[in-house]
Amino acid sequence: MYLPKSFENLVKNFEILPGVGEKTAERFVYSLKEKEIEELENLAEAILHFKNTIQNCSICGCISDEEVCEICKDEQRDKKTICIVEDSKSVFSFEKTNKYKGLYHVLNGLISPIEDINPEDLNLSTLINKRITKEVEEIIIAINPCVEGEITSLYIQKLLENKNIKVSRLSYGIPVGTDIEYLDPIMITKALDDRKFIS
Repeated sequence: MYLPKSFENLVKNFEILPGVGEKTAERFVYSLKEKEIEELENLAEAILHFKNTIQNCSICGCISDEEVCEICKDEQRDKKTICIVEDSKSVFSFEKTNKYKGLYHVLNGLISPIEDINPEDLNLSTLINKRITKEVEEIIIAINPCVEGEITSLYIQKLLENKNIKVSRLSYGIPVGTDIEYLDPIMITKALDDRKFIS
């Protein structure tokens, strides 16, 4: 089948995105053909600006435009509570609830022996060595309830055993295998309110 090389090339580039198969990529390309050149230049510029600007917050590990993210800089946040999450998507899911007012710590992954991801590959040393101060009273473990999530949660609980700090987990009326990012704000709020203390 004949396809213009420029069309084919753009389709292949869209297919690098998660959840974008050939048909979806083709729809994107057909749509772009109808756009004005100025709109496409703005899109290209936004993508490049994002890639050149985005980084991980030096304190919590969440994605940010600056070295320290807006949440960590916010003096109004409750500094007595740190919520541990797998990734930045989970942070933004919690923020949509407008319920949680504490701080976050983003692991940027989960322990997975099958994928050769070990504890030292995660953002854990900063949590243990720098973030747990006398000011912190509770750590909430808010990690997806999958096998890797359970392994990671147990490992974190072990690290916190001698820290004289309350440790809680989200209540799980959340279906096993469901990613936090796909839960609606009401379910996240309920899981937060009903969290269980484990130490």
